Amino acid sequence: MDSGQLVKASITNLDTNETITFEFNPAEYSISKTNNWATSSTVGENVGELEFSGGNPIELTMALIFDTSLSGEDVQGTYTSKLWKLAMVNQDNLDPTTNRGRPPRCEFRWGGNWSFQAVVTSITEKLTLFLPDGTPIRSDINLTLKQAQDEGDFPFQNPTSGGTVGHRSHIVRQRETLDGIAAAEYGQARHWRFIAEVNHIDNPLTLRPGRVLRLPPLPEE
Repeated sequence: MDSGQLVKASITNLDTNETITFEFNPAEYSISKTNNWATSSTVGENVGELEFSGGNPIELTMALIFDTSLSGEDVQGTYTSKLWKLAMVNQDNLDPTTNRGRPPRCEFRWGGNWSFQAVVTSITEKLTLFLPDGTPIRSDINLTLKQAQDEGDFPFQNPTSGGTVGHRSHIVRQRETLDGIAAAEYGQARHWRFIAEVNHIDNPLTLRPGRVLRLPPLPEE
């Protein structure tokens, strides 16, 4: 790829595989992470002992601009309504056990440089330009994504590289089953039990689209 070629960022809804390509790339984005440390009181000491109690997911925040002034289309219908779907419960994808839904997982990607699998925790939209009939044609979006899986030291990397040698991952799609994934990835459907074990899946019938499965090498038999 020509290093001077413009590559557009995008977000993919991992439940529906619908991709929203940004009209304008983010001018900047911010990354944050917090950790939890518990402090125990120590008599006679100014500072108590610190004990690590767990880390919180990385958050990615960005500002986006969508503009349809040239076409005159409704900017919400063309672009931003798809982003709002990432923050809404998908009633077509209910958990078969609890009969409850959840907003979809998503993947932010900017070219081949890095990707970030996450969920939307906050979206704010400000409409700033309108046609005479009231149709909105420019939108400013503030979007916050929260890391959905632990991807190692730093999750912002090319998804085809940088992982543990011999290890792969698989994003579950609609209507996929563990035995089907096992047949495709390991050549035999019987290895579905291995996938279930390494991913702590007790009931394969609860497998949901958007889940990321670890696929390490099969143990020697």
